[in-house]
Amino acid sequence: MRVYSPIVLNNNKIFNMPRPRGCRRVRFRPRSFFYKPQGVPLRNLEVIILTREELEALRLKNIQDLDQVEAAKKMNTSQSTFQRILASAYKKTARALVEGLAIRVED
Repeated sequence: MRVYSPIVLNNNKIFNMPRPRGCRRVRFRPRSFFYKPQGVPLRNLEVIILTREELEALRLKNIQDLDQVEAAKKMNTSQSTFQRILASAYKKTARALVEGLAIRVED
C-alpha cells in the first residue's frame, strides 16, 4: 500500500504524490548485462529488463541461500518489499526462459 501526501497547486486542485522510494543496498555488479538465447539474432527478440535490485534479490535468496528476513536486511528493505522484488524477478526470468526472450540487466 502506498502512502500518499497531498499536494495543492495554484488552482486549488489536490493531487496525491507517492512516497519517495527508500535506498536499497545492492552489493553485486554482474559481469554481463545481457543474456539471450543462442543462435537467435537480438533484433528478432523481445527484451525483458531485470533491475539490479531484482538480480540482487535472486542472488541473495538462491545463490547465498539466505532466508527472506536476512536477505531483506542485507538489502536494507522490509521483508514484504523484498518478497515483491523477488516475485517480480522470478516472473521475468521464467517468462524469458519459457518464451525464449532476451534479458537485459538495467544498470
